[in-house]
Amino acid sequence: MLFLRSLLFAVCQVVSTLIFAPFSVLTGLLPYRMRYRFITQWNCFNLWCVEKVCGLRYEVIGREHIPPGPCVILCKHQSAWETYALPCIFPQMLAWVCKRELLWIPFFGWGFAVLRPIAIDRNAGRKALEQLVAQGMDRLKRGRSVVIFPEGTRVAPGEKRRYAIGGAMLAERSGHPVLLIAHNAGLFWPRKSFLKYPGTIRVVIGPMIASAGKSAAEINTLAEAWIEEKMRVLPPRSS
Repeated sequence: MLFLRSLLFAVCQVVSTLIFAPFSVLTGLLPYRMRYRFITQWNCFNLWCVEKVCGLRYEVIGREHIPPGPCVILCKHQSAWETYALPCIFPQMLAWVCKRELLWIPFFGWGFAVLRPIAIDRNAGRKALEQLVAQGMDRLKRGRSVVIFPEGTRVAPGEKRRYAIGGAMLAERSGHPVLLIAHNAGLFWPRKSFLKYPGTIRVVIGPMIASAGKSAAEINTLAEAWIEEKMRVLPPRSS
């Protein structure tokens, strides 16, 4: 049944993408706010599907820490799940930092490109960092919070990678606060796995870090310490 439920959800993903993508491209003619609200309904629809089909729910702890204005969001990256969920959790519009190859994916990439993410060439080194900061500051000025996965790629539960400095540097230069997110989605929607396990994903949103008076290195250290500490106390997978 686990496989069959996961298969049915995969069908829902494909069909919803084929339906939403052409209309998403057409929304490029609309004001950005309308475009964003329409396209992110695809995210929320798939979250609804995975709950109904696979029994995978989520709960959020710390919603009160979400600011009314834009901020830099540093989030643990374990799964594809958080890319679906964050637009449904946050009331403000989000701009994602991603690898530019995602925009080349048929249908999905076309719709994603309409949202004007910060698509960078991860092999460009210092140039990619400057691109992240410049475009990130532009999105923040437009009232969009910038979502960055500081480890750069999905990391299996119980593991960690080096936290890159880009998100912290964006916060330092822009003066915007940093919001931290830890979660255990990788236990239920594992990377490189077809199966989706039933249960409840826990998402923890931490108090904001004020960037004023702090260096990028200090911000990065505080972010890593908080996220990794929360990861250690999040509960194991249970239904």
